[in-house]
Amino acid sequence: MATATKDLEKKIEALRDKIRHHEYRYYVLDDPEIADAEFDVLMNQLKKLETEHPALVTPDSPTQRVGGKAREGVLKARHSSPMLSLDNTYSQDELRNWERRVHELSGRTDIEYVCELKLDGMSLALHYEDGKLVRGITRGDGTTGEDVTPNVRTVRSIPLSISREKLKEAGIPATFEVRGEMLMPIAAFKKMNEEREQKGLSLFANPRNATAGTVRQLEPSITAQRRLDYFSYALLQNGRTYFERHWKTLSALDTAGFKVNPSRKLVKNFDEIWAFIEQEKTKREKLPYEIDGIVIKVDRTALQEELGYTGKAPRWAIAYKYAARSGITQIEDIIVQVGRTGKLTPVAVLKPVAIGGTTVSRATLHNMDEIERLGVKIGDWVEVERGGDVIPKVTRVVEDKDHPRGHKTFHMPERCPVCEGNVVRTEGEADHRCVNANCPAKLRETILHFASRGVMNIDGMGDALVNQLTERGMVKNVADIYGLTKKDLLSLERFADKSAQNILNEIENSKKLPLERVIYGLGIRFVGERTAQFLAEHFGSMDALMNAKEDELLEVDEVGPRIAQSIAEFFQEPKNRELIERLRKAGLTFAGKKKERGTKLVGKTFVLTGTLPHYSRDEAKKLIEDAGGKVTGSVSKKTDYVVAGDDAGSKLDKAKELGVKVIDEKGMGKLVSGSR
Repeated sequence: MATATKDLEKKIEALRDKIRHHEYRYYVLDDPEIADAEFDVLMNQLKKLETEHPALVTPDSPTQRVGGKAREGVLKARHSSPMLSLDNTYSQDELRNWERRVHELSGRTDIEYVCELKLDGMSLALHYEDGKLVRGITRGDGTTGEDVTPNVRTVRSIPLSISREKLKEAGIPATFEVRGEMLMPIAAFKKMNEEREQKGLSLFANPRNATAGTVRQLEPSITAQRRLDYFSYALLQNGRTYFERHWKTLSALDTAGFKVNPSRKLVKNFDEIWAFIEQEKTKREKLPYEIDGIVIKVDRTALQEELGYTGKAPRWAIAYKYAARSGITQIEDIIVQVGRTGKLTPVAVLKPVAIGGTTVSRATLHNMDEIERLGVKIGDWVEVERGGDVIPKVTRVVEDKDHPRGHKTFHMPERCPVCEGNVVRTEGEADHRCVNANCPAKLRETILHFASRGVMNIDGMGDALVNQLTERGMVKNVADIYGLTKKDLLSLERFADKSAQNILNEIENSKKLPLERVIYGLGIRFVGERTAQFLAEHFGSMDALMNAKEDELLEVDEVGPRIAQSIAEFFQEPKNRELIERLRKAGLTFAGKKKERGTKLVGKTFVLTGTLPHYSRDEAKKLIEDAGGKVTGSVSKKTDYVVAGDDAGSKLDKAKELGVKVIDEKGMGKLVSGSR
């Protein structure tokens, strides 16, 4: 039996090594050897083996990158040595003076420097013990950062473990610290913002902000979805630089399997430094990530220590920052664009201006809060900045004798400029939105959402068909789908009798789907699949939901003030009620089964913490709610019970502090069943 177990362990570890190799080829070298489908087969084989033999799962297995439980709060951690920021300069003369001071302070003439890209992300320290990743800490204030280890583990360019052989080859000790820059590639940033816009969420301004927000997420699975990347640039042991040269450090990190930016150079004088700066400036626009300058460091570690530090930064390093890509021009008008989610965005119409090799004639003003913050008026002269991450934006108003102020104040319209529907601004939010579900600006995305598999499941109604239907004006809202005829479909490209009939059959079948699907299909902001289900169970009919007051909506599971307000605003729009009546006449399901909850735990509030032996968090929550209880996320004086499992966190401490009763899974079961 022992031999069989050892053989199995070897088989699993060999499979892990193969997966690690392919992760390294794909995420670090950007040079995959196998197709994605082949990689998925390997990963599924490993998952199957580990599921069948859970005792053999190790923390550094590739399967453990994603799916860790949510953190219950922010944990602080001290750095082994300060993570200081660098002094910046935008001037060639200042950079030359820095290099001169390095020579004067050291009394040397033969000094080598390392030039690297200044990546526009956030600094992060990784701690390894016996070659295994044990901790990831954000820069924070330089002395203390946040422990974000569960999130760091989801980033595939960060090794979870490094073999002893690889460490020996690189000359790195078994216990060490790596420092580097976490960032979000531009393509991942754009994709994430598109998805957030479709869901009606606020957009991140740039990849740097998106990276910081992602790394600090309490839910690791969200971090995993956002495809962060990590470039290493320092190696320490016990808080001190390990190698005698920085260039050697970068090479060793590269050998060990860390991702090190290839745009780096060892140089010997100022002229070579400046040549590197100019060379990389020309490549900046084509990089897959954002940079804002070049970092120059003295190569020799002993000389770094000799030069020392000022109060805030090392004397042996400096960051030369590229000038912002901006220009000054005049706002001729401010118009409003309506996005796919109904968000109204004010856009400045500009006198054309050349910025970074591109002619810019429009720039976003984001929302009314931003207009008021900037104090922008039509006719103002403004500075416009163009980055590789977002469309051009207005950054400030320019006011001097050559650039007089404008006098026309902009006001956000009360009616949608596209459909004349109501425009609302939810309390506490910056954005104005059109709430008309029939708004043509939202039409294509609204129909695609309505017809999708998880909603009304109209198979075949994808991009190509929806584009034709909307462009020809055959479908102007989702209710029009149910009025389509075979003749209509046969008039479209690539449609024959059979394909047209298939679509009509799919449309007819969608009428049989339950009430929660119809609610979800309406596209009410913040109402996803799960919330739609809770609404259907609570109200039992579309009519009851339509006529519910906000305080009634707040009684529904997972519906807070913001969601309740959004639902109420949706049903207050007359055009939405007209749409719903048309869907009723088409024969969609408008009645469901109202879920009756138990009464044993009515009025009792629970908080769950830690891992329960027999129930997942969702299963335990459902048990309590089905018995009439309520589950919240934080402990307060109003909490009746805290259900604590293994590895219970700060919520357990809070419960003890407030004198809240703490029970285990068995105690929860007794309360749910009503037994003593």
